[in-house]
Amino acid sequence: MKTTFSFAALAVAGTLIAGTVAAQDLRLAPAAPPAHPAHYMYTHFAEYLAKESGGTIGTTLLGPEVVALPQMADALNSGLADIGNSLPLYFAADFPLTGVAGDLALQGRNPHAMAMAMTEWVVTCEPCQQEYKAFGGVFLGAGSSDVYGLITTKPVDSVEDLQGLRLRSGGAPYSRWAEHFGATGVPMGVGATFEAMSQGVIDGTMASVVDMLSYRLVDIATHFNTVPIGTYHATSNFTVALPTWQRLSEEQRLMIVKAANRANFDLTDRWAYQLPADAREAVAGSDIVVAEASDDLLAASEGFAAADREAQIAKAGDIAADFARLVDEWSELIADTGNDPDALAELAWQRIWSKVDLATYGL
Repeated sequence: MKTTFSFAALAVAGTLIAGTVAAQDLRLAPAAPPAHPAHYMYTHFAEYLAKESGGTIGTTLLGPEVVALPQMADALNSGLADIGNSLPLYFAADFPLTGVAGDLALQGRNPHAMAMAMTEWVVTCEPCQQEYKAFGGVFLGAGSSDVYGLITTKPVDSVEDLQGLRLRSGGAPYSRWAEHFGATGVPMGVGATFEAMSQGVIDGTMASVVDMLSYRLVDIATHFNTVPIGTYHATSNFTVALPTWQRLSEEQRLMIVKAANRANFDLTDRWAYQLPADAREAVAGSDIVVAEASDDLLAASEGFAAADREAQIAKAGDIAADFARLVDEWSELIADTGNDPDALAELAWQRIWSKVDLATYGL
């Protein structure tokens, strides 16, 4: 795998190889720094693709200073990136139907189940496929965070303790959860959480325990409650630029899909299992009080999640019901299979990708 290029060098390189597959070199845009799970996933993808293609398809990894998440649409459509990490919620106007799955975030209890439900749903959802086509990309799978909990500067041991709290919210589902329990969901970029908590603007955040390390909340938080709130799973880990996909042979598409299918599980494994374990170890070495959700709080949270599921299905109709059904199915499948990435990749291949006609998919 090659190192990151400067923007100017990439512009020249793009001019030289645009319109040809002969160079067999794909520009990859994880839109994340080396410490991020997306970068981890893309480095593995490059390795898998080299193996699948026998070295005939090379890769160049672009840094986030070249392509950041908000720039992904332009990067894919301009030819700057051939494959990129695209988050549909960053382009909500382009993905009103795909975004329905993100609005069911409170269903998230098993990260791998949420990731695979998202993957199968988009692959088999014709309206979602049309959204990706209009966006200029081809969807090759999703991943998921761990299950969010409560990181706060005040103790939360019961439903009553949530009353009046101001909690950073990463989206509408989390705001609904907070408001149901008498708290206020405060829309805020995750990067602003540390300052807002340290200044008392908010009392905490509904977030991954990984934020304890990623955003140094371990230095200011006083409490962590494990009450399961939901996941972030509305992702498109490998979005292939449509012109690139069109130029590839069916055999080359198969190589890329196989590599992406395996690497999708590296993202979830890293984001939902490896990094949370590191964060919990750091929390254990601090003065932060860790509270397992009480029976009452857990029951109340699960009850609201179930009610919210039905409300979102009533609002969005069959498309939401289809996603909710896949969450149930994948939860059962993974309960039997376990969380081994290799075993899950094989299961996903048999259930999803082996049934896809790569001669027409995404076109």
